[in-house]
Amino acid sequence: QVQLVESGGGLVQPGGSLRLSCAASGFTFSSYVMRWYRQAPGKERELVATISRAGWPTSYSDSVKGRFTISRENVKNMVYLQMTSLQPEDTAVYYCSAVGAGYDYWGQGTQVTVSS
Repeated sequence: QVQLVESGGGLVQPGGSLRLSCAASGFTFSSYVMRWYRQAPGKERELVATISRAGWPTSYSDSVKGRFTISRENVKNMVYLQMTSLQPEDTAVYYCSAVGAGYDYWGQGTQVTVSS
């Protein structure tokens, strides 16, 4: 059974940091490109960051470049999103996604709220 379980979301003040984690199971993690998306209320889902199967290269949306870092540990079947200098516009539900072999798996998401 394929599972992607996100964790690490919460309430943080502007300028703060959070680290999101995504635990994967039920598929060959190292064979999949991993992505983080986010969806803010009333907005379309946005691709935030992508990491290749081996961990490099990575890519980011312009809105988070220089502030967010995606990483993965294939031995642990984990992908992370380190978020710094958070701003209210980063408030959204964050989802991890696994893409490969013709499949596209999604987690349930974790809420990130940036507010003072």
